[in-house]
Amino acid sequence: MRTWGALLVGQMARLGVDSLPIALFIAAFTGIVLALQASYTFTGAIPLYFVGVLVQKTMILELGPVLTGLTLAGRVGANIAAELGTMRVTEQIDALETLAYDPISYLVVPRLLAGLLMFPVVVAFANAMGVLAGWLTAINLLDLSTPEFVRGLRLFFRPFDVEFSLIKSASFGLVVTAIGCFFGFTTLGGAEAVGRSTTRAVVVSSMLILVLDAFWAAVLL
Repeated sequence: MRTWGALLVGQMARLGVDSLPIALFIAAFTGIVLALQASYTFTGAIPLYFVGVLVQKTMILELGPVLTGLTLAGRVGANIAAELGTMRVTEQIDALETLAYDPISYLVVPRLLAGLLMFPVVVAFANAMGVLAGWLTAINLLDLSTPEFVRGLRLFFRPFDVEFSLIKSASFGLVVTAIGCFFGFTTLGGAEAVGRSTTRAVVVSSMLILVLDAFWAAVLL
């Protein structure tokens, strides 16, 4: 605790707070596209207030956590793998061991905990931004009023939807940081090896996010 506790807040800011702008940007345009495509699909067949249903369900259950997770796999996972990989090839990790520091407690634990805690926070903001963007699109570009959109939002909403989204995002955060740390720590060679480790971390993290997405859907839904 004394080793990683002081580092945790800084990692939470780096992994979570600094990731908010890109997550909100992607979520906003995802919400816009969902509203427009829902309107196109439902025209003449299903009441237009179902746009709210589609935006809410799709954003919270699927696209919010998955798109945010994939985005942060590129941003966070690559950053961790490159940082730790560089420390490995320049023997900074060996120096920590020489100074009697546990590199796992010093470098890995704060990143794992930060990912576990901050990914759900980022996803929650992304979900809210996606729904907000869908609402603004619906009232400005579609023939839909705010009460109608809200009616759609509330129609099939379940509190467990939010819990499901946060559970998925927490597992994504743990996977992204763990894979980044693993490939960073196992880097051997020079600058070229750091690049390979970074690429592998992003690819493997992205694949595991999709596997976990299917796993949680099968287990919890």
